Amino acid sequence: MSDADTIAAIATAPGEGGVAIIRISGPRCFEIADEVFTCPTPLPSKRAGGTFAYGTVRDADGSAIDEALLLIMRAPHSYTREDTAEIQGHGGPVVARRVLQRVLSAGARAAEPGEFTKRAFLNGRLDLAQAEAVLDLIRARSDRAAVAALEQLEGALSSRINALYDKMLFVAGNIEATLDFSDQEIPENVLDPVVAELREALKDVDALLAGWTEGHLLREGATVVIAGKPNVGKSTLMNALLGRARAIVSPQPGTTRDTIEETLVVGGYPLVLIDTAGIRETDSDIEREGIRRAEQELSSADLCLYIVDASTGPDADDLATLSRLDPKKTIIVGNKSDIGATRWDSIIYTSSTKLIGLDKLRAEVVSRLDSGVPRSTQHAVISERHRALLLEAKRRAMDALKQLEDSAALPPLDLIAAQLREAVETIGLINGRVYHDSLLDAVFSRFCIGK
Repeated sequence: MSDADTIAAIATAPGEGGVAIIRISGPRCFEIADEVFTCPTPLPSKRAGGTFAYGTVRDADGSAIDEALLLIMRAPHSYTREDTAEIQGHGGPVVARRVLQRVLSAGARAAEPGEFTKRAFLNGRLDLAQAEAVLDLIRARSDRAAVAALEQLEGALSSRINALYDKMLFVAGNIEATLDFSDQEIPENVLDPVVAELREALKDVDALLAGWTEGHLLREGATVVIAGKPNVGKSTLMNALLGRARAIVSPQPGTTRDTIEETLVVGGYPLVLIDTAGIRETDSDIEREGIRRAEQELSSADLCLYIVDASTGPDADDLATLSRLDPKKTIIVGNKSDIGATRWDSIIYTSSTKLIGLDKLRAEVVSRLDSGVPRSTQHAVISERHRALLLEAKRRAMDALKQLEDSAALPPLDLIAAQLREAVETIGLINGRVYHDSLLDAVFSRFCIGK
């Protein structure tokens, strides 16, 4: 990225709306604003930061493109910590695109995906974990996910990563310091405090890794598979939970031949709800393929709602299927309870047609998901990228610790120092204390243009 570049993009979502925002950031933004925006004096470039002006965006020939407001933000008091101007005009794709084209023709460059946030990172306003939280906040599908993203944006995760980085750096530094001495000069038990500190650092790594489950559920959503034999009301239950007729319902067994997927939010968790083919012996090739897909979904599900006939409870075939499922991830639902029910303590009884028992089922879904989420007084949820880096750092640190603890004689300190350096650098990749261009490209390419 060149310091001389001034970038611009539409910062609002595509489509019709009340307002469209064109964001301009970089050293020439006010010069460009002077050229494209006419307003009562003073010129945009002469106005103080934190002010706005009402005026008209004009084409190169002086014809009007749109009436708009122009916001002035002077470095470092802007999102990117650069001089920034925002044109707020009427919503709609045509007028917004015309304003952007005018700004580009005046000397700005079209921004790449995530480039405004990338500049915020490179200019020290955000670290990399906070920058990723911006994307999480934009993509949040529930209040709970939005709260977790905001906590990360405010530094909940960054502060813990920074503390871990500093602790590991201290350990690595102490090991490096011993390399300057001969074996005879190193005092006895000098490495004991280093070992103790390394063990504490590894506990911090494990505590951070415990936040991955919640992060996965909030970002990607919990996969909840509805399974059971044919004609027990799987599709009816899905429709009842969704509040609309999404799946075809028929008294004929085997109606559902393929998986049907929909999303909803329950108790702050985004759920990916999957209705599956009824599990039974069949001569139909199409139905067998549906059953194979159902079993495939079950193998990777975060939770299974296994539906049985409430009047009989689980039969031998049900019990055979249930024996292959993880009981911690399985909720047995006795459906059609309005017709009749044989009471089993471990079953939640519902009637999908009469909407009976659905609140109790939702509460149990949330309870099961909550039970798999470790709680911490220092709340921070990590992403899959963070998890992979923490596991790699843990592996290197564990190798170093093992050599420190197992060596009867003086351990190979040069090798241990190298392992700890790599662990420190790996941790630094999480929040950008250590970074390279390919890492930034991988992170910011997921952002929308304009952010």
